[in-house]
Amino acid sequence: MIENPLIVTKDAEKEERYNPSTPSFYRLLVSENHSTVRVCSDIEADARLLSLLHLPVKDPQDFYSLGDILANGQSLDGRVINILAAVRSVAEPKFFTTADRRKGQRCEVNLFDDTVPFFALVCWDNEAIQLAQTWIPKETVLFIADVRITFDRFRNSMIATVTSKTIITVNPDTKEANLLFNYARELAETGGLDEHMDRTGDQVNLDTIVDVFNVHQLKLRAQQNPDKPETIYAIMYAFITTMNLDSSLSKLIRNRCAKCRFTVSEETQSCSNVACPGLGDSAEVITGFDLLVDLTDHTGTLQSCNLSGTAAEKTLGCTVDDFVFLTDGQKTALKWRFLLERCKVYLKVLLTHKARSGLRVNVLSCTLADPGEVRQSLPSSGLLMQN
Repeated sequence: MIENPLIVTKDAEKEERYNPSTPSFYRLLVSENHSTVRVCSDIEADARLLSLLHLPVKDPQDFYSLGDILANGQSLDGRVINILAAVRSVAEPKFFTTADRRKGQRCEVNLFDDTVPFFALVCWDNEAIQLAQTWIPKETVLFIADVRITFDRFRNSMIATVTSKTIITVNPDTKEANLLFNYARELAETGGLDEHMDRTGDQVNLDTIVDVFNVHQLKLRAQQNPDKPETIYAIMYAFITTMNLDSSLSKLIRNRCAKCRFTVSEETQSCSNVACPGLGDSAEVITGFDLLVDLTDHTGTLQSCNLSGTAAEKTLGCTVDDFVFLTDGQKTALKWRFLLERCKVYLKVLLTHKARSGLRVNVLSCTLADPGEVRQSLPSSGLLMQN
C-alpha cells in the first residue's frame, strides 16, 4: 500500500540507463515526509494482485539460456539481457570495507538450466541479497530481466550481475519456467545434480586455493553448517592408500551423457537420466576416467575421493585411450608410482547425505609432494609419516 506518492512522467533517456524498464510512461516518487509504504497483510492483499508477482515484466520467451551465453562468449560482454534459470546454491553474504571506508556486501548465487550446470549470478545491493537468501536451491526458478553480462577474467568465464535496472521474478508462471522447474525437480530427485560433479579441474584456478587442511580439520570444517553446506576448496598433503588401477576397465572408465553427465548404459547406449533434455535420442557420449582413491594422513582417511576427467589424466600422465592399451603389469607399475606416496592434493569438498561418508570429495589436482614443501607447510606436526 503506497500512500501519497508523486506521479511523474518518465525521462526516457535516464530511465533507460539506470532504472528498470516497464511499459508504463510514469513512475512514482515516494517522499519520506509525505508518503508511506507498507506491506499488506495476507487478509488485506488482493489475490488478483498477488498473481502478478509471478509474471515477468518482459516477454517470457525473450531470454538467453545459460548455454547461449557461454556460446556467445565475450561478444555479450557488457550487454544487458534476460535470463531464465534455476537456483543451484546461494552463498552467505560476504562483507567488505572499501578504501574510502564505505561498507558493503556481496552475495554469489549459482544458477543452472538444462544446458549448463553452473553459472554465477552476483548481487551487490542489500535488497537483492536479502531476496536471494529466501531462494530455495533446486526448487526456485528465476526470470531475471535486464541483468548485466560480463566476462570475469578471474574465473575465465561469463557471469551475470544484478544492477539497478534488474527485476527478478521468482517462480514465474510461464510455460518455459514450468518446464525448467520440472526439469530441476526431477534432476534433484534422481540425483542428477550430484552427477554434475566438477570434472573440469583445469577450469578451477588452483592458485586461488591456499588453505591447507589435514583430514580431521577438513571434516570439522565441512560439518560446521550442515543446514547450508559450504563448498570448501583445500590443499592436503596426504598419502594415497587406495588406488585400484588394476581393476576392470568398467570400474575405472565411465561413459557419460554429453548433455547431463549421467551414466550411459553400455547395453542400450542411452542416458539413464529421465530428465535429460536429450531423452529418447541416441546419447552423445563422453568417455573419461572415474577413479576412487583414499587419502590418508596422521589424523584420518578421506574415503572414495573422486579423481576423474582431466584431473585424472594429468595425475596419471595418460589419456583414457592410452590407458586402455596398457598391460596389466604397466597398470600395476603406474599404481605404485602413487600408492603409499605423499601427494599434494587440491580438493573440492561438500557435505552431502547422498555420499556414504557424508562428504563428496573431488580431486582437482594430485601430484607427488616435494618433501621440503611438506615440512614448510606442516611445521607443527610431530606425527608426520616419513616419505
